[in-house]
Amino acid sequence: MGKAYRMTGSNSGPRSPADLSQALEIDHALTEMEREIDLLLNLTPTNAADAWADFERGGFASVPALQSRPLGFEPDLVKRRLYDLEIELVEDPALGNIFLAKRDEIMRQIMLLEDRDTSRFMYASLQLFGDVGDALVADATELLETIPVIPPRDSYVTAAAFAETAQQELDAYRARYPGFAAELEIRSDVTDLMVSHGRFLVPSTAVFRSKRVNALIQHEVGTHVVTYENGREQPFKLLAVGLPGYDETQEGLALLAEFVCGGLDPLRLRLLAARVVAVHMVIQGADFLEIFGELRERHDLAPKSAWGVAARVARNGGLTKDVIYLRGISRVLEFVSQRATIEPLLVGKLSLDNVPLVEELIQREILRPPRITPRWAEGEEARKRLARAYDGMRVRELIGNAAAA
Repeated sequence: MGKAYRMTGSNSGPRSPADLSQALEIDHALTEMEREIDLLLNLTPTNAADAWADFERGGFASVPALQSRPLGFEPDLVKRRLYDLEIELVEDPALGNIFLAKRDEIMRQIMLLEDRDTSRFMYASLQLFGDVGDALVADATELLETIPVIPPRDSYVTAAAFAETAQQELDAYRARYPGFAAELEIRSDVTDLMVSHGRFLVPSTAVFRSKRVNALIQHEVGTHVVTYENGREQPFKLLAVGLPGYDETQEGLALLAEFVCGGLDPLRLRLLAARVVAVHMVIQGADFLEIFGELRERHDLAPKSAWGVAARVARNGGLTKDVIYLRGISRVLEFVSQRATIEPLLVGKLSLDNVPLVEELIQREILRPPRITPRWAEGEEARKRLARAYDGMRVRELIGNAAAA
């Protein structure tokens, strides 16, 4: 890294780069284990398209059988490697605490994957993603009741057409930022858009509303890929795969991107609210068919949309991850209203709780400011919407702004 660093602690003063050697070793080991586990992909069913077709043919009467993919790692061996790491030797206390928290998170991820399709799964999920909370359920219910159910007047594009547009976005970043390495894959074994360690995965059977294409690309490429690439350029590679608890802030920032680019429409907000209600139901003991029926009959979701929400939440025994979208955008809106900037959230994949440490490490020249800035924040209209967020907005205020976008 080529320069001296000033470390915090009782012995202040210039230190040599060798002082970071243990921290860098721990960071790289944890990063490799996070990649190996590949939590998001391993929680994605391999047969969702076929399961939907069977469910629809059967008149929505029977619980679909969603198949989990085999794990590509040996859980016990990864656990052993985790606890062989000598984190106590890291000299910087702040970095040591981050590594301890990340070790705990990776252990919980492994346990979650081991507990797929068992009664223990939901409790492991709650440990990772937190409870839904009465206030969030109330906000979600209000959104569902406030936002009118208006069928979209829109055309649709295929996965291939969507992927072509997304590839153009990736190419635009590649032309602007040498070394930008993210790739796109069209996959038959995923049902939702996702970014997995820098790979943008597009489900081959999906169709997309034309008016939502840009917003989805800014969500996935302009946020998840951009922060991955910025994190990849940091000396500490955990910023590429995610510091502890990063998911919620990532999804909140990605939804802010949808709003700023003008694509966060009311139907999207209804869907996010429905996910919270579904998580609350699964925690209360509801099964797939009860969740599906509630979303269709009480909240007027179309069958395919109700299926998608119920499948995401009920899979493997009850995945509570989907609370982080609505909770995340609420907390990110609060953050940007206080700070009037998104820059700290672009350094890599981090949580709002990590921001003070990340800013300190930048000041100490251990981390670098983000090199890649998102294209969704460019242009006069985008700057106006971002300024509105800086002035202070609550999630429910996005309804009118989204409808007018």
